[in-house]
Amino acid sequence: MTKISPSILAADFANFGAAVELLEKAGADYVHCDVMDGVFVPNISFGMSTIAALDKRTSLPLDVHLMITDPGRYVAEFAAAGADIITVHAEACTHLHRTLQQIHACGKLAGVSLNPATPPDVLTYVMDQVDLILCMSVNPGFGGQKFIPSTLDKLRTVRAMIEQSGRDILLEVDGGVGPANYAEIVAAGANLLVAGSAVFTAPDPAKVIATMRGEICRA
Repeated sequence: MTKISPSILAADFANFGAAVELLEKAGADYVHCDVMDGVFVPNISFGMSTIAALDKRTSLPLDVHLMITDPGRYVAEFAAAGADIITVHAEACTHLHRTLQQIHACGKLAGVSLNPATPPDVLTYVMDQVDLILCMSVNPGFGGQKFIPSTLDKLRTVRAMIEQSGRDILLEVDGGVGPANYAEIVAAGANLLVAGSAVFTAPDPAKVIATMRGEICRA
């Protein structure tokens, strides 16, 4: 079943507590938390203290996406703060395999994210270590960007790699996800969709999530 992970980055930063409560009532499956350091990506968002605060306000799993340089330095801290999934960028890790082992040692699910220009073959020798693969469908750092169409081919390639591995690995897509492309994204193999602006800029976010669920089921 395809699941929905709305990005809290698009919510009102002054009302994160209300935002996660809204997501829970609206039937979201995860809360996607984009952590940015202003180095790996040209923006700064929030850190461990915000994850800890969110963890106290919701029972939804926290899908924490570390868009930071050398994320292995902070894996233990984000795990302790309440992250349920910790996703790191292949491009940001000198020793990707070691970082994934660190995440598992903390008892958390481990994800690898690929930027739009990063080929899927960087995953070849860590497929036995990943629980989630995130294909970025925009260049990371800012919300509200348009979906990059070539992501669909990448999703198909990664889905084939997952099937070949024989493991139950989530395939997530993040960036420009909306009503115009739900069906083709799911058809390409994704089973976890991140939506930020599409949810939180809508007059009725709960209705958007319900609509997404319906479109996904039809796809």
